[in-house]
Amino acid sequence: MYVHDLNPVVLEIYQKLALRWYGLAYLMGFVCGFLLLRNLAQRKLWVLPPEKTGDFIAAAALFGVFLGGRIGYIFFYQLPEVGWGALLRDPLMVVRVWDGGMASHGGILGLAIFTWFYSRKHQVTWTGLGDGLCVVAPLGLFFGRVANFINGELYGRVCSGVSWAVKFPLSLIKEPDEIQAAAWNACIQVEPKVADASSLEELIAAARKNPELSQTLGEFLPPRHPSQIYEALLEGALLFAILWWVSTRFPKAPDGLLTALFFLFYAVFRIFGEQFREPDAAMVGMMTKGQFFSLFMLLFAAGFFFHAWRGWKKQIIVR
Repeated sequence: MYVHDLNPVVLEIYQKLALRWYGLAYLMGFVCGFLLLRNLAQRKLWVLPPEKTGDFIAAAALFGVFLGGRIGYIFFYQLPEVGWGALLRDPLMVVRVWDGGMASHGGILGLAIFTWFYSRKHQVTWTGLGDGLCVVAPLGLFFGRVANFINGELYGRVCSGVSWAVKFPLSLIKEPDEIQAAAWNACIQVEPKVADASSLEELIAAARKNPELSQTLGEFLPPRHPSQIYEALLEGALLFAILWWVSTRFPKAPDGLLTALFFLFYAVFRIFGEQFREPDAAMVGMMTKGQFFSLFMLLFAAGFFFHAWRGWKKQIIVR
């Protein structure tokens, strides 16, 4: 069975400065989003002209995705675990994105708020602006989930009888102390130098460069669903295919319909996909936090469907 050994670093530049797959995923998402939004604008399928696409994507990346995603992670996941007083003691934790931690729900909420202000400033409809963004946003989600898999993080739940299951070394951190100790001792027998490692993270990093060490580590790991790939295909590829087809097949669809479809399908796919993902935060009753927050997206979907229905009624009256 495959033991995950992919390196999250694409290119070492200087000491701790490196190009990582996660950063490259964001870049790919923004580039693809720009190209596709410009294509929609050129075909008169979006409310902004083609020449404003670049500025819009750049502003959306900064104020929507990065700020929204980071603040969402801090408030939805980190502070409930470490205590709300941590923010008062260390307010700069919000901007330290290099420490890790971005929330997709926070990024989506951040984009919703950003597009509202942008639409008012540039005198375009908020729902029309958001429709175009919702069409291309799943590509960013797709690249992000692929990067999650490469990093070996946000892995799936333990499974059996799944031929494509993966053993993720980072899951060793959640194993009992006796298993961690046994894994460490076995790895020292294979590579004595790992005795100098100061943490499990360093041991896991060493295993990525040593196939024999990686296989030894894998003996102490349970097989898990590659849930990152499931989510990449559902929240990313499939959702993009649905929204792109609707946007190009029905060019006169009322404003808000694509946004409603985005919220609906994202929530459904996320709730389903979380069944295979190891919870990375405290549960909310019987639901993971990802599933719980997705319930609110279903309410947003209902609101945008109602808005689209009213727009459709107006189109009928005008005709």
